[in-house]
Amino acid sequence: MFQITPYHSSEYEKWNAFVERSKNATFLFDRHYMDYHADRFQDASLMFYLEGRLVALLPAHKDGDTLCSHNGLTYGGLIMDEKATAERISVLFAEMNDYLRNQGFRTVFYKPVPWIYHQYAAEEDLYALYNVCKAQLVGRDVAAVACINHLLPWRNIRKQGAKKAIQHGCVIREGENYSDFWDILTENLQTKYGVSPVHTLDEIHLLHHLFPKQIRLFVAEINGRVMGGTVLYMTRNVVHVQYISASAEGKRLHVLDCLFDFLLENLPQECHYFDFGKSTATDSCLLNASLAYQKEGFGARSICYDTYQWNL
Repeated sequence: MFQITPYHSSEYEKWNAFVERSKNATFLFDRHYMDYHADRFQDASLMFYLEGRLVALLPAHKDGDTLCSHNGLTYGGLIMDEKATAERISVLFAEMNDYLRNQGFRTVFYKPVPWIYHQYAAEEDLYALYNVCKAQLVGRDVAAVACINHLLPWRNIRKQGAKKAIQHGCVIREGENYSDFWDILTENLQTKYGVSPVHTLDEIHLLHHLFPKQIRLFVAEINGRVMGGTVLYMTRNVVHVQYISASAEGKRLHVLDCLFDFLLENLPQECHYFDFGKSTATDSCLLNASLAYQKEGFGARSICYDTYQWNL
């Protein structure tokens, strides 16, 4: 029998220590990251104990009688240690469902951590979703990922673009001041989609301050002017593109081709995958074919970010 308890802020050190040693977590589950937007979500995270030992976490929030894991994060799902087994996690989900029913929940939305972020095989939860929860797949976004140790050839258009940018004096550097890039990013998002970045400039500065090694900005400059850039989330074995954008002139000079050429050549040795991010619409999972084509031009291919639902 598992002891299931709601997370309390007094346990943030215990929570973070488990995240650090788990087999499938990233820094997105660190409470310093989760809690920067705590005012937007009613936290309903759970902690699972077995014989007094913490064995799993569920980052989650409450929306009426629905438990979501997690709409404030790129992914959620059960965070497990290396001792997690298929049988143990199946029992955990069965007991968690009973617990949630008793707490008045009626529905669960669940976004598992994609496998590229796992330190060890960690899909025990997916088996439990099917066999215990009878969950339905209700959302599937597609992202483009390059395998660093087995890079596929670039399309000629990307190679030629990188050369053009270099010929015009494009220089890639790591930056600390997000303001110039945020202006470019915000203008592009507003013009094309009528939306703003998920994070405000103040929020991304705060998160970079909290996670200086994990959240990093790289910019492409010509004659000292920022023409484009990317904000990277560096996890243990994946580099994830959180934001990317270029000015109109930067696009014309193909500075992003030059930027990714630099990044893919200078990744940390322990990095296995470069995740260019999703190529689907936020609210519909419809493929943005031109965006996917651009990312695939760098030798990236598809993985899925899934969302499951089940009734209690």
